[in-house]
Amino acid sequence: MGDRIIQVTAGVIRRDGFFLAARRPEGDSLGGYWEFPGGKIEPGETPEACLVREIDEELGLAIRVEASLCRVTHAYPGKTIELLVYLCRTDGEPTRLEAHSEVRWLTLAEMDGLQWAPADVPVLEELRKRPNGCR
Repeated sequence: MGDRIIQVTAGVIRRDGFFLAARRPEGDSLGGYWEFPGGKIEPGETPEACLVREIDEELGLAIRVEASLCRVTHAYPGKTIELLVYLCRTDGEPTRLEAHSEVRWLTLAEMDGLQWAPADVPVLEELRKRPNGCR
């Protein structure tokens, strides 16, 4: 019953009016679903530091965390996550795919055609409420 809540981060990474979407590899948990990249917060780590570390480790991408966007709690089978979502910027391009099979730079409208991980769906809804996606 009382699942422990796992805190994870996600970055809504912007560059030149586009957002970075990442696809989880087939055979992985939520394989084939799209998400905003991030990862599990380590003990003693701030959410912002976690996000910078995870994006560097998984994508080889340097980001700047700008602001908190939203917080989503979602129960998956066997675990509940609290997703701490931040608006981020980058001038770079991912140089590796350690935890994803594909990444794409997309507009908000282009994101509608993708199958998103359930915890990320409220993040898209939050982005749509903001002028230009998150100004």
